Amino acid sequence: MTVLGMDGGGTKTLVAVAGPDGQVTAVTKGPGLDPMAGPGWEARMTAQLQPFAPVEAAVIGLPYFSEVPAISDRQNAVARSVLGPDTLVMNDVAVAYEGALGGAEGVMLLSGTGSMAWSRGPLGVARCGGWGDVFGDEGSAYWIGREALTRVSRHLDGRQSAPGLAEGLLAALGIPGSELIAWTYGQAQPRAAVAALARHVDALAAVDADAAGIMARAAGQLVDLARAAARASGASPEAGWSYAGGVFRSNVVRGAVTDAMGRPPLAPRLPPVGGALLVAARRAGWRVDDRFIATLAASLAEISTGQEHIP
Repeated sequence: MTVLGMDGGGTKTLVAVAGPDGQVTAVTKGPGLDPMAGPGWEARMTAQLQPFAPVEAAVIGLPYFSEVPAISDRQNAVARSVLGPDTLVMNDVAVAYEGALGGAEGVMLLSGTGSMAWSRGPLGVARCGGWGDVFGDEGSAYWIGREALTRVSRHLDGRQSAPGLAEGLLAALGIPGSELIAWTYGQAQPRAAVAALARHVDALAAVDADAAGIMARAAGQLVDLARAAARASGASPEAGWSYAGGVFRSNVVRGAVTDAMGRPPLAPRLPPVGGALLVAARRAGWRVDDRFIATLAASLAEISTGQEHIP
C-alpha cells in the first residue's frame, strides 16, 4: 500500500511515494508544470505520474488549480486518467500550507517561481497574490529576476547607475550586455529562466547595494501578501506563520520577513510534497499522527528533493 504526493511548480516538479509508516520509498524530480508556460505540460505530468500507478490515494498540487476553470478541468482530467477518479488535485499553495502548518490557524508564504500567501482563521481560508507574472507574483523568484533585468537594462542605457549588479549578473550569465535581449527572449522557458536569476541576485546582495535592495523589496512584498491574507481569514496577530519555496533560502529575505512579522517563523513540518503526502494518507484512512509526520519528514530529508537553491 502506498500513497502519492506531487508538488508541481513553475520550475520543477517533485513526486513522492510513501507507505503507511510514513517512510518515503521514492522521490523523483522533473520539469515544471506551469500551464501558462506553453504546451506540453499534460505530457510531462503524465510521464511523471505513470511509473507509480496504481496507488491507494493520490494528491496532486498544481499551479493555477482552482484559478482558471478550463485549466483546472484539464488538470483534473490528466491526473485522474493516470491515477484514477479518486485523485485529488489541489492548488500547489494549499498543499504547501498543509505541509508547513498541518492545517492549523496561521499564515503560509510561498515564494518560488511565483508567490502567494495562504491563511486559515476564524473567517475561513483566504489567499492573497498568485496573480501570475504579468501583473503579480510580487516577491517571487521571477519578480526578483525581472527587477534585476530592469535595473541592469537601465544601467546599460545610462539611465541609472548599477555597475555591481550589472557586471555581476552578466558575468553569471557569461554574456556581454549587448546580448542581454537575445538571452532573455531566446529562452525556451522564459519564466523559469528569469526566475533562476534570483539566486545570482541573492549572492550579489552580500556585496552590492542594488542587489540587496531588490531582495529587501521582495521581502516587503511578501509581508504585504501575508498581512492581507491574515486579515481576510481573521487569523490572530499572534498566529504562527511559515514559509515554502526557494526564495526563503535567502538569508536576506527570510531575515527581513521575520523582522517585519515580529516573530520567528515556524519551521515547516513538511515540504510541499510532504503536504500532498499528508493529505493523501488521510484520504487513504491511515493513522496520521505526530510519529507518522516525523517519519515522513525525516525520510524526505534523507532524499535529495532538488530544493537546494533559489527558486
